[in-house]
Amino acid sequence: MIANELKTTWADGGTTLGLWLSSPDAMAAEQLATVGYDYMCLDLQHGLLDYTSAVPMLQAMRTTSVPLARAPWNEPGIIGKLLDAGSMGVVIPMVNSPREAEAAVKACRYAPAGSRSWGPARAASALGGGYHADANAQIACIPMIETRQAVEQLEQILEVEGIDAVYVGPADLSISYGLPPATDHPESAVYQEALAKIVELSTSRSVVPGIHSTPAMTAVRVEQGFRMVTATSNLLAQVAGAEAALAQARGGQPADSDGNMY
Repeated sequence: MIANELKTTWADGGTTLGLWLSSPDAMAAEQLATVGYDYMCLDLQHGLLDYTSAVPMLQAMRTTSVPLARAPWNEPGIIGKLLDAGSMGVVIPMVNSPREAEAAVKACRYAPAGSRSWGPARAASALGGGYHADANAQIACIPMIETRQAVEQLEQILEVEGIDAVYVGPADLSISYGLPPATDHPESAVYQEALAKIVELSTSRSVVPGIHSTPAMTAVRVEQGFRMVTATSNLLAQVAGAEAALAQARGGQPADSDGNMY
């Protein structure tokens, strides 16, 4: 099986930047895979994708950028299907307790480390030989930490063996602290403390801290210690690019990317 370059980079202490894919367009995925993002993540939770649209997108992406998928929920059936289709990691929403973290890991791993069922319909051929022998080591299990409850139980969650990274959903984290959904809340001490705690505790346990971000916020997140940072989505980048092109076509300067449009 081919190496998961995300896990290789993380093991070397590096930082990875990603692109979120929210719309079902295999041709766009094929073109975007050549841009240079370290990973591209198909969003089956809040994006407009389902399993049947995700499969041709995984085929189109090949392995130029590491293919990931966000499952609709922490449910072993769909997690297994996404891995069988060739995703090299799964972002798993709303993991709020050690028990839920254990369920996420089990869904990503073959026995004896987990309970994933055998049947890599596409993955076994697309990702190279030796899939069974290597999958447990190469597949990235990435629970989402996006609630106050999860932050409060983070130490126990991180004790679960088999977690490669945790991924912050800033909008849901905001809501759980009584704040409006947003990429950041610089005015909120409790929100900033939660982010710092996630970075500190995960890093100290050799788990990679990740977060959903914007182009304008990415440098800040990297400075804070996040090492898996999604810089933008295909839809938002498309709108930003179209706005900049229109402004330039009308004789003005290209629009600045201040993050607000994201």
